[in-house]
Parts: sequence; structure tokens; C-alpha cells
Amino acid sequence: APRETVRGALAAADQLPDAQIVLIGDRAVIRAELESNGAAADRFEIAHADQVVEMHESPIAALRTKPNSSIMVMAHLAAERNVDAVVSAGNTGASVAAMHKIVRRLAGVIRSGISVSIPTVRGQVIVCDMGANTSARPEHLYQYAVMASLYAEHVSGIEKPSVALLSVGHERNKGNALVKDAYKLLEADPKLNFTGNVEGHDLYLGTADVVICDGFVGNIVLKLIEAMGTGLVKTMDQHLHQAGEDAFKRIAPHLKQVFEKYDCGAYGGAPLLGINGVFIKCHGASGSLSITNGIIKADLFARNHVNELITERLGGGNACSVDKTVESQHE
Repeated sequence: APRETVRGALAAADQLPDAQIVLIGDRAVIRAELESNGAAADRFEIAHADQVVEMHESPIAALRTKPNSSIMVMAHLAAERNVDAVVSAGNTGASVAAMHKIVRRLAGVIRSGISVSIPTVRGQVIVCDMGANTSARPEHLYQYAVMASLYAEHVSGIEKPSVALLSVGHERNKGNALVKDAYKLLEADPKLNFTGNVEGHDLYLGTADVVICDGFVGNIVLKLIEAMGTGLVKTMDQHLHQAGEDAFKRIAPHLKQVFEKYDCGAYGGAPLLGINGVFIKCHGASGSLSITNGIIKADLFARNHVNELITERLGGGNACSVDKTVESQHE
């Protein structure tokens, strides 16, 4: 930011002519970036924020000491319904904390979850939770399945998405107590297209459209995938240069197609499911493509009323019984 964010917003505005995009940050810096990209300084509405939460800062401490940070301004815009959706590539911990503190959760939702789209040989698989809740309970995993399934259907366009539970074996009796208890809740809901357990290697095979896990496991999976992708690209680059320029030229077009298919930027950001608003979290290293697609995803989420659908399923009582008294003790 601000270069990639502004470029991503400009591209999104071309694809979403009916949407009004608001940029949050230092007004002078944003206007200068717009002008450097050949756009009028008043191309977008700008919500001024003169403070920034840096990536290395403690999320809670930063929110307390920087009330006019772009993240806090973003959260207040969402909570006050001055915008329909928000997108950020900033400090993840601070962004999630601000949304929880200011925007709050949807009625009936007991834990929010980060849902990440992972490219596979059969398209994308949506994994939830990828780090919002590292101390999950069976009821949380059940709600992740409901929310991620609705998101997959109404934003990603997957008809009747299949839902699976990440475990150490395909058999229903495999896994720890959390997984086994969550399995029972998932199979008891006839509205879910629950197909059982999947293992880690099934993620890239596209065995299921939606895969559910707790945030501790999910975050490890996410970081492993990121590191594996980076390592694979570096290894291929080294070997191709050793093979010579002719070999590189022959294979380069094919590699480009593979990289485009597995480019996470093409899938935009990750929604924080379960909050009383629409929040898409992009990677801190996001380029303009990821920002553009994150904005488009946020627009789809809001226009298709996904939160209303979640509330209908979970707000008026759901398939799993939740002890609110016990639940409040874990807040």
C-alpha cells in the first residue's frame, strides 16, 4: 500500500460500475497515488486516517493506542453501515480484533472463522477456519460448515457444495475428540451435503468443495501451503536456469499457465465468516490483482445477502444445542 491497493481499486471500479469504492488512509498520499496512475484525485471517496497499524505491532495494543488507524476507521465504517463491505491487506490480528470488538458477531454465531480458497486440480476448495479460533469446540466446527457452505454456494457459485471434515483418516471413528464430536453434528444436519472425513492430501485433489478444521490446524495448513508454493517456484527456477535459456523458453508458457491456475491472488481474499458485516482479508503481500478480486468478492458477498442466509440458519436455533452460559465463560 498504497500503490497496489489503489491500482487494485481502480481495476475493481472498472468491473463494478455500480459500486462506490471508499479508500481509507492518508488523504494526501492516496490522492498522489491516484494521480500517478492517471486517475483524478477525486476518483474515489477517501476516508482519512492518519495512523497506521504496522505488521509487527501487537494487535490489541495498536487498536488501543491508535484510534484513528485505517483499520479502526474501517471497522467503524462497517459497524455504522456507511459501507456494505470492507477489504483489508493490513495487520491480520488487528483487523480481526477490530471487527470483533466494533462490528461484533451475527445473531446465533458463537465463533467467527476465516475461510480461505485454495486452488486445486479440480478448481478451488474452501477451508475454514484458517486461524481465527485456535481453541475450537464441536459446535464451532458445525457452524463453520454451515457458513462456509453458504459462502461457497452464493459467492463462489458452487451448487450444493460438498462438506468434509479434516482428520487423520477417512473413517468416521478417526480423529481426536473434537473431530469425532463435530462429525456427529455435521452428519445430523440434513441441509449440509456432508461427505465425511478427508485427509491432508485430499485438499489438493479437490475431494470436497468445503473442508472444515479448527483454526490451530488450519493456520498450520495455510502456512505450509504458502511455504511449499514458494519453495517449489524457487526450485523450478534454479533448475530451469541450469538447463539453459532454450529449455526455459520452451517450458515458460506452460509454467505461466500453471502459475496462473494456482495464483492465490486470482481468488481474492478470505472472508471472516460470522461477523455482523462483510470483511474480506487479503494477504499482507497482496498485489493489485488480489485487491481487485477481494473487492469483487466483497461485492458479491454483500449483494447476495450471505449474512442474512447465515442468520436464517443459525440465528433462530440450529441443529446443534449450544449452552450459552458455558459459551460465555470462554469469551
